[in-house]
Amino acid sequence: MEKMEMLYEGKAKKVFKTDDKDVYHIVYKDDATAFNGVKKGTISDKGAVNNQMSAILFEMLEEKGVPTHFVKLLNEREMLVKAVEILPLEVIVRNIAAGSLAKRLGLEEGVVMEETVLEFCYKNDDLGDPMINDYHIAAIKLATKEQVEVVKKYAFMINEVLVDFFKERKIKLVDFKIEFGVYEGKVILADEISPDTCRLWDAESNKKLDKDRFRRDLGDVEDAYQEVLKRLK
Repeated sequence: MEKMEMLYEGKAKKVFKTDDKDVYHIVYKDDATAFNGVKKGTISDKGAVNNQMSAILFEMLEEKGVPTHFVKLLNEREMLVKAVEILPLEVIVRNIAAGSLAKRLGLEEGVVMEETVLEFCYKNDDLGDPMINDYHIAAIKLATKEQVEVVKKYAFMINEVLVDFFKERKIKLVDFKIEFGVYEGKVILADEISPDTCRLWDAESNKKLDKDRFRRDLGDVEDAYQEVLKRLK
């Protein structure tokens, strides 16, 4: 399948059209950003880790009944995906208090919450991706009520599957951000699942194995990303 013009370049990926209108070609980058693009840098081989990890998890989730945009892994850094229309929502699933939620609610980082927390943010860089709820989504027509219900259903399903999957690999799934798109009228999982979009802690030491190592200048960023991929393989 031939890669054509670039459609979009984001913080972590380049998206290209192909000679099939229903398929996009994704190239994962090593660029790293944090705090809505305020902090910038590079994480060596991040693109390769995120691409391969996303492919592993998308295939596994498909087997568990979650439809995804994944079509085919091309090489270490590139994959083919369905040409979805992305819903402008960031969907955040939280199992353990960390990051912005710990700050907002005055919780100690690492507190296991009584229930899984689901949050929505409006995917808009100019506004800093503000947190919103179902009423905002309906009021400004970001998605239909039916689409939001499907997103919620899949988000909890994905969490359940991933918590067990990571647990088997001695990793705690603290929280994660996912995105969904519409393809042939149906809501499906899109974007990526990687150390960029998940908080992952070693189950025994609680060592951070994710982008927080970059955000907080903890060092060993590349090693942490590689460690996650190694455990998944």
